[in-house]
Amino acid sequence: MTSPDLKTNKYEVILYWSDEDHSYVGEVPQLPGCMAHGETQSEALENVNEAIELWIDTAKEFGDPIPEPAGKRLMLA
Repeated sequence: MTSPDLKTNKYEVILYWSDEDHSYVGEVPQLPGCMAHGETQSEALENVNEAIELWIDTAKEFGDPIPEPAGKRLMLA
């Protein structure tokens, strides 16, 4: 598997409100353990994008495989 370019990553991000944490949470299902919090949806999304970069950097450092973004289109109604 080739390493994805950070500028073209299109990982699915699930963003939701957590009553337990009193913040928005962003999770990246394809990258185990990759998640971030924020006081607003925008902040959580910004933080999760940073978390994706850190996750990929760490995987590269340890020689772990980096999943290609699934690129699935989601539709919500």
